[in-house]
Amino acid sequence: MRCLTLADALKQRGAHIRFVSCGLLVYLRDMLSAKDMELVSLGSDAIPYPADDLAHASWLGSSQAQDAQVTIQALSGQVWDWLVVDHYALDARWESALRETAKKIMVVDDIADRQHDCDVLLDQNFYADMQTRYADKVPAHCQLLLGPRYALLRDEFRKLRGQVKPRTGPVKRILVFFGGVDADNYTGQAIEALSEIDIRGLYVDVVIGALHPCLEKIKVACVQHGFICYVQTEKMAELIAAADLAIGAGGSATWERCCLGLPTLVFCTAVNQQKQLADAAREGLLYFPEIKADLKQVILRHACALIENARLRELVSRNSMQVVNGRGALLAIASLGISDIEIRVARPEDSRKLFQWRNHPSIREVSRNADVIDWQDHQSWFASVLDDPEKMLLIGQRSESPVGVVRFDKRNDEAEISIYVVPDSTSFGLGQSLLQSAEQWLVANHPEIRKICAHVLGENERSQRLFSGAGYQIESTYYSKKLH
Repeated sequence: MRCLTLADALKQRGAHIRFVSCGLLVYLRDMLSAKDMELVSLGSDAIPYPADDLAHASWLGSSQAQDAQVTIQALSGQVWDWLVVDHYALDARWESALRETAKKIMVVDDIADRQHDCDVLLDQNFYADMQTRYADKVPAHCQLLLGPRYALLRDEFRKLRGQVKPRTGPVKRILVFFGGVDADNYTGQAIEALSEIDIRGLYVDVVIGALHPCLEKIKVACVQHGFICYVQTEKMAELIAAADLAIGAGGSATWERCCLGLPTLVFCTAVNQQKQLADAAREGLLYFPEIKADLKQVILRHACALIENARLRELVSRNSMQVVNGRGALLAIASLGISDIEIRVARPEDSRKLFQWRNHPSIREVSRNADVIDWQDHQSWFASVLDDPEKMLLIGQRSESPVGVVRFDKRNDEAEISIYVVPDSTSFGLGQSLLQSAEQWLVANHPEIRKICAHVLGENERSQRLFSGAGYQIESTYYSKKLH
């Protein structure tokens, strides 16, 4: 599903997509077909394979070398700009073998337990040590996209985000969702627990996948208790936006709920979720209790605790919305060199807007000169920049609307960059795309530039994340101390 989200974003911008997989269930194949996505299905015959040292090696059904051969055949006939790999049983050996099929490789991972040969690695989960988890597992040139700001969420989450607010007030609607399969039927336990909560006017929405092992029992239980059951629904974003509290599993749904500010009582349903959920809970992004007794009683006890603690729910809601803004897919495709931001050279009529943006408090606080700029001083500076062949002042825009400003100051074969996003809500989260587009403009218009440098204030964590996420390396640290 996360690959399909990424593919959707790429296809909307003109990319030709081909999925390669084996053993896809019918409803997943139908989903690709409905979106007009090309699919090549690999053979699913059991093939004897030698022992592999990877923890999930058995998931592949063959050796990596054998799988690489059939995948190369499935990708023949095209020159691929990017190969996106998302599989726990594939590592650098498979990826190196596939180098002949694509110019660059992107890996989607979240368990950091193997070596990769890739140009970009995306891990959308939150970990306390996420900046170091892949330190010795990827090539030095690999660009790391780490954390839930890169969560691959469908467009409807980004669009609905502007319509929801952090949750305050009483709980009137609860959403239950433990993933598409929920093999251990956490859903059934949650239904029984919630049926014992006596709150007048409380609505409960229960979402299950079409392959849930207890599908019919859950349907009957929902009818019995007056809950609403959704099977394989396409209204997930709407249900999350409408709810005041959720009970569910970890995984990708975690970031869907965070994007829309839904405080959640989360339970670990897979081993690889444990650390992710524990670290996210310490950050205040969700509520993650330990299961030391009967699951039904644990759900009942902690659900009641959350229902009775409005301030805790509001805190979790606000924290989660700050971490996930729904633009992860756009940031990811920007790292692949695809952006919908157009770069143009600044014109004299842009002066007034730049003056207003530069004096905005959010821009001044991260500028070397935090003082309010006088209009006459700005006019003189603006005119000098436009006339200076060593300075390039650029405007980034989407659909004719400006989203950011970039300046390159040329020094021989280097250029120092200054960048900021237009200080309004519609441009939030576009820094990575703006930077990517500006770099491409520089390469196309000034091929003599070999290196870009950036000076960032120590307290400007947002810019530090921007440049480190775009592959910039720290070369020195400047210290200062005020004496008076």
